[in-house]
Amino acid sequence: MSTPAEAAPIETRIARAPRRVVLVTGLSGAGKASILRVLEDLGYEAVDNPPLRLMEDLVARGERKVAIGVDTRSRGFDAQDILLTLARLKCNPDLRPELVFAYADEAALLRRYTETRRRHPLAPTSRVADGVAAEIAMTATLRDAADLLLDTSDLPLPMLRRMIEQRFSEAEDNDTGMTVALISFAYPAGLPREAELVFDARFLRNPHYVPTLRVKTGLDADVAAYVEADPDYAPFMAKVTELLTMLLPRFVQEGKKYVSIAIGCTGGRHRSVRIVEALAERLRALQPVACRPDKTAGAGWRVVVTHRELSLSSQTSAFESGAQK
Repeated sequence: MSTPAEAAPIETRIARAPRRVVLVTGLSGAGKASILRVLEDLGYEAVDNPPLRLMEDLVARGERKVAIGVDTRSRGFDAQDILLTLARLKCNPDLRPELVFAYADEAALLRRYTETRRRHPLAPTSRVADGVAAEIAMTATLRDAADLLLDTSDLPLPMLRRMIEQRFSEAEDNDTGMTVALISFAYPAGLPREAELVFDARFLRNPHYVPTLRVKTGLDADVAAYVEADPDYAPFMAKVTELLTMLLPRFVQEGKKYVSIAIGCTGGRHRSVRIVEALAERLRALQPVACRPDKTAGAGWRVVVTHRELSLSSQTSAFESGAQK
């Protein structure tokens, strides 16, 4: 029979939230090193490209949350071995492992390699494009299995940092619930690649054609009032809210940890911004945790907001030189 002193560590371990383990992988030049640096700033023990056979030992020996960078430069790289290791880690109830995959389109990767004058690790004596193609093929199964896909093609470094902080911050460590990411965007700039649900707001009247509103955004009260005065605004919001009221609790029930909802308009500055802000208020009000008597953590969701075009217009769209490893 164990003594109270012997039992205490077990009770402490049961009460403590599972330790987070983040495997960061992806295409060379897509920002993996930048992601690891953000995680390190968040208190993770960051290890870049250890031999694959040592990954489980690194996790087992540590007590801190850990971020491990793995890519085709890793000794003994094999996508299937990485997935098997991840599966074994997920069997440990004391751990909360996740796989992050960073990628970018070929044009962005080629531009970054040209700017930094670096060779691709898979094509040291041939074209960078050949290395990119080979790496895409080698990592395809990791991309398919990733818990979080990050397209950094046009993503400013500050926005990438904010996305990582939202997903992996200390505030999230004890929260096993779902994150709902609301994103406003401009259709001419392309759909957010991480979006799972997309709604088109271009049918609403456009503040861009009102001279006094053109230079403002959906964050301004007079723009918000103009958008909301459209007779179809209220029915649209009611139907979207009704749909999400049905979907989000089912996502939580299924154990989904992250869902991205994008609202688009022509410029990504007026209508979509206002709708995202209004929708965020509604979804926070619908948060089921606040309505539960026990307020059980993880029973509902938290809402985060990103206005893509507003962020892009105020920040540089290039990664810091040498950051894309």
